[in-house]
Amino acid sequence: MTVKIDEFRGVYLRESDFREKKVLYNEWNPKARNAWDTGVAIGRYLAGLKAGTLTGVRCHRCRRTVIPPRNFCEWCFRPMDDWVALPDTGTVNTFSLCYVTWDMRYLTDPEIPAVIDIDGTRPAVGIMHMLSEVQPDDVQIGMRVKAVWKPAGEREGSILDIRYFKPL
Repeated sequence: MTVKIDEFRGVYLRESDFREKKVLYNEWNPKARNAWDTGVAIGRYLAGLKAGTLTGVRCHRCRRTVIPPRNFCEWCFRPMDDWVALPDTGTVNTFSLCYVTWDMRYLTDPEIPAVIDIDGTRPAVGIMHMLSEVQPDDVQIGMRVKAVWKPAGEREGSILDIRYFKPL
């Protein structure tokens, strides 16, 4: 059977086709709501932040302790389910002096983002956060710092529940 393409040629719709209800259509405003599932590891980490604690996880095979927690070890691919409470102290691994914000505002006094190796992690594992209560010239790699938390009633289960890290 041979089919000619001209037999299935489309027909353009006109505005009058809609007005005269020759075409079936529907209009609605969908209420599309999204939710994000943090998963077991990050969910427990965020719950710990809301409670004012840093939560890590340990791999028994590799002897690693990491933060933020993950479900499996990237080195040996074994499950990581030995949850550990970590201190809210650490060591500045690296830092930057930022005179321009993410939204391109110029600053007179710089923001100081830093990677802070959290005490109790093995090998040392860091999280990125802000430093404060320190002059830019006084920040050093290797500087000991401690988390400054929001009051308990203001915490939401976010990394921002830690306001910043300050020198010890």
